Amino acid sequence: MDRRQQQGFLKKSKDEVILYAVPHYRTDLILRKINLRRYDDRDFVSTNLIETYERIMAFVAKHLPDPFYLEGDMRISIRDTILREVASNILIHREYTNLFPAKLILERGQVRTENSDKPHGFGLINPETFSPFPKNPVIALFFREIGRADELGSGVRRLMKYGKAYGGSDPELLAGDVFRIVIKTPEFEKAKDTPISLEVTGEVKRLLNACRSELSRRQLQDALGLKGEENFRNLYLEPAMKSGLVEMTIPHKPTSRLQKYRLTSAGKHLMESIKK
Repeated sequence: MDRRQQQGFLKKSKDEVILYAVPHYRTDLILRKINLRRYDDRDFVSTNLIETYERIMAFVAKHLPDPFYLEGDMRISIRDTILREVASNILIHREYTNLFPAKLILERGQVRTENSDKPHGFGLINPETFSPFPKNPVIALFFREIGRADELGSGVRRLMKYGKAYGGSDPELLAGDVFRIVIKTPEFEKAKDTPISLEVTGEVKRLLNACRSELSRRQLQDALGLKGEENFRNLYLEPAMKSGLVEMTIPHKPTSRLQKYRLTSAGKHLMESIKK
């Protein structure tokens, strides 16, 4: 089966037909903010392109904030505007003959994608000199017809236009055998005056009480008198972070050897409430 036949099957076909035509096709959506060794949420997608696009956008809407943003005098969803281009890129420009699965990974402070590619160059893409190349014209035309994509090359310009406003830095696009996109994202924590349930575990309370300043994992374990890292992560650290009570000092590099942890404003507010 040639490339055009594969692309035709991917557009609207039933899942069993797609698996027959392109058995290795899948898109892996991963949330990895608390449990860094595995994942906090995951959607393993192997359906047609229309439903895959919708599931990508639903996964993003579930886990990424959408801050208030005005374009002129009209509010737009800056999150959906950016991630629409990311979703289209994953589906339109991937190399479908390659067994490498496409990935969209949401991490603290960023979203990144990995997509198999047949590159026409290597390294960081410069938007000023970037020359787009149509990789899957059948799929690209299909996405334009259903309003999921615009003309070739517009996605890069759109990412650069809105990316910095969304996460504070320009997106990075890295060409290679695996095409990568990295977009910085805002991380919202609960406001200080937000009511917080006092029904947290005793382990989490102990951790909050020990986290008087910015401390490393080892320092926190020592303060709590704990030796096992797995027990500490599962019962203390991950529940506290998932509740928005503790945060990383280097969120964009979760496995950094310099990583430390501190109370969020919500964590401080909870400790004050407990003391009162």
